Amino acid sequence: MSSEELAPINEQDFKDLKERMKLIVDADPKQYHNDFSLRRYLRAFKTTDDAFQAILKTNKWRETYGVEKLGEMDRSQLDKKARLLRHRDCVGRPVIYIPAKNHSSERDIDELTRFIVYNLEEACKKCFEEVTDRLCIVFDLAEFSTSCMDYQLVQNLIWLLGKHFPERLGVCLIINSPGLFSTIWPAIRVLLDDNTAKKVKFVTDEVELCQYLIPDILPTDM
Repeated sequence: MSSEELAPINEQDFKDLKERMKLIVDADPKQYHNDFSLRRYLRAFKTTDDAFQAILKTNKWRETYGVEKLGEMDRSQLDKKARLLRHRDCVGRPVIYIPAKNHSSERDIDELTRFIVYNLEEACKKCFEEVTDRLCIVFDLAEFSTSCMDYQLVQNLIWLLGKHFPERLGVCLIINSPGLFSTIWPAIRVLLDDNTAKKVKFVTDEVELCQYLIPDILPTDM
């Protein structure tokens, strides 16, 4: 259950994409994406043309959004919102932990989204791509209430993962989910494509959680 299954890609499409990117990178080395990244974009966007256009859009977004400079932002008021953990899951994926109880709709959504991008970026840097180039995101719904539900942040995260971090999500674990959340989940599910939805796992107990990660790696100070 914790192992990864990667959809196959057309190797000729990969070769064509790589050759097309080489022409761009020769003119502007900042446009470079390694083979793992090219395969992720092909897997997500299906055709060479669509993958190529998506890569160019991501590169432009990264530049205008200032992704490389997000490490300079003041994170002191945000460190309870999400954390990239020191340990990995059972497949070797970096783990981002998000405690829902520390969220609400009363926040600066732009600042919080930048913080989420920072965590995604740092998690991607931790990937040993030869082993896995995917991430594990854990939503802890302990002490969850409707006031904790930040729909805009969820929408932003889905958009980021789909457009600018494609095929980076390996698994999304929902833990300590109360019955109340079953009334909220349908509104989130409609935002997900089927491929992403299959990666969302509602974990009901510690035995099941152990199939994905060692419970002791989860923070108790957030």
